[in-house]
Amino acid sequence: MKRFFVYIAFALWIVHVSATEQEIDAVIDDIYRQLTETETIESGELQEQLLQFAATPIDLNTATENDLRQLRFLSDTQIDAILTYVFKHPMESLNELDLIPELPTYLARNLRAFVTVKPKKNDYSIHAKDVFHFARHEIITRADIRNIESFEGDPVFAQAKYKFNYDNRVQFGVNISRAPGVMATDIRYGAYLELDEIAPHVRTIVAGNYQASFGQGLVLNTGFHQGKNSYIMTVGNGCDGLRKYTSTGIASLHGVGTTLTFGTITKLKTELSVLYGMNRANDSLWHHVIGSNITLKHNKLAVGITFAEHLYNDSLSYYRIVAYNRNYFRGTNQAIIGANFRYCGNWYDVFAEVAAAQNRTWGVATQVGCRFTPISDLGLIVLYRYYSPHFDNTLAYAFSETTRLNDENGLYLGTEISLLKNWIFRAYGDIFRFSAPKYGINYSPSLGYDAMGEADWRLSNSSHSIGTNVRFRAKEKAHKSTFSLRARFTYDIAGWSFRTQADGNIVRDSVQALSYGFSVAQDIHYSFAKVPLTLQLRLQGFDARKWDNRIYVHENDVLYAWSIPASYGQGGHFYLNLRWRIIDQLALYLKVSETVYSRTWAAERNISQTRTDIHLLLRAYL
Repeated sequence: MKRFFVYIAFALWIVHVSATEQEIDAVIDDIYRQLTETETIESGELQEQLLQFAATPIDLNTATENDLRQLRFLSDTQIDAILTYVFKHPMESLNELDLIPELPTYLARNLRAFVTVKPKKNDYSIHAKDVFHFARHEIITRADIRNIESFEGDPVFAQAKYKFNYDNRVQFGVNISRAPGVMATDIRYGAYLELDEIAPHVRTIVAGNYQASFGQGLVLNTGFHQGKNSYIMTVGNGCDGLRKYTSTGIASLHGVGTTLTFGTITKLKTELSVLYGMNRANDSLWHHVIGSNITLKHNKLAVGITFAEHLYNDSLSYYRIVAYNRNYFRGTNQAIIGANFRYCGNWYDVFAEVAAAQNRTWGVATQVGCRFTPISDLGLIVLYRYYSPHFDNTLAYAFSETTRLNDENGLYLGTEISLLKNWIFRAYGDIFRFSAPKYGINYSPSLGYDAMGEADWRLSNSSHSIGTNVRFRAKEKAHKSTFSLRARFTYDIAGWSFRTQADGNIVRDSVQALSYGFSVAQDIHYSFAKVPLTLQLRLQGFDARKWDNRIYVHENDVLYAWSIPASYGQGGHFYLNLRWRIIDQLALYLKVSETVYSRTWAAERNISQTRTDIHLLLRAYL
């Protein structure tokens, strides 16, 4: 505990956090939580995108479908409604978002944090003096000391980034990172360049580290993996083409790509993308990809074809052959081709993709779905997917129960209802079947289901806001049933934010044994009115003695970091976040966290009773 008071005393000198910045932080935190709470995915790239658009908003009068898809919380139907409205009469004010029937009030509110309205222009030329004079520069240095008590080797993670952004049209960045526990010379490097709308027929040019996503993701999708989450109507969204990748992780390609456009919005419009990329399949194997996509759009219909050729410098194989990986691809080259279409009617949106992948025999995958929005406050979605046992594609990601599109048959139904003032009801049900063994499932065939119901109530005015959220989830997979309940209460007033969250679950395994886990967390946030300092404190207790009962609770971290740790064991967890705006162009972020396990539980597993992590980030921007 002494560490926390030292850091609080260290920072109490300082300056001013505007109301607008606090509101944007709250919106991003809410979106981030809704998109990631039911999926424990690495989502630092998502947070970085949202923060970028908060700093340099998307101009709705020139925005494209792919631009708006990067926000992740809008469905394709809602994106179409925005683009149609702008095409008919360019916006003069963000208040016009309330005139679009397909946008519920809460989504229009969230959208305002990331978009702007500028007079429409036809001049796409870029002048060098404007690029360097009006560009936004950002330098970030970060150091984490992880698991100080028991980390073997050097516990320091270090990272440095430089980012350059001119009007979201010219973006460039370099980054360097070093993981903890590795040699001092084992450093990862990365760089990216993205040019958007620099000429009438040039949509995008990317070089360096980038992501490629087309159709529904069955052929090529290395971007953000969005599965089951609380934004029910975003399930089955189309992919957003070629985009930069700002990190040094393996979830990207390294090479070049471009998207060209031909035609106008009133006629047949053609988009052509070509790319070359490579990444490491493992420590000794390089993976090269040559791909292309052509998409034809006319009014409400879009049809596309995607092709990818995978080339390896040696035969792809696995350390050992077991039941769940017998149908995975092995060899030196693989061809994959797919076709997708989408038709958006007045109150429905139909989409589908079918793909074939070369393996020992050709494997087939398909996904088809439809969104129904008879009124703006009622949405329904149905999605069916089938991935044959012989379909395998390491650079694909579409809606799935598992992370690999292989041997799965499933049906997903979801709804979102906001007919009552201040209330939002969400629910989904997913039934899936595997015909062969999967990782962690040693028998076949196997069936499972996943169902979630959620009620969200919010009331806000100019002085304060209050809200509650209750979510129930039931899931059965591999002869294991899990029932979980989450209740959350929020209250914001005059710079203070209070968040109380309780989670609990019961798990019944194949031998009918019952186990439980629970967690209670209290968050207190305070933003000083006259000094630029924000403090975020969490106190949490948990008891989840089996790994199956672990509880994931989203927590705040330093900028551009993601944190959804598993609360496992018996003990308590607390952290303090500090954000200090030293001057207008310089900010310091600090997180100190500590987990204390019960002495008995730690002794039984021969682990340290405490775990301490310190994250420090310094951000300079112009």
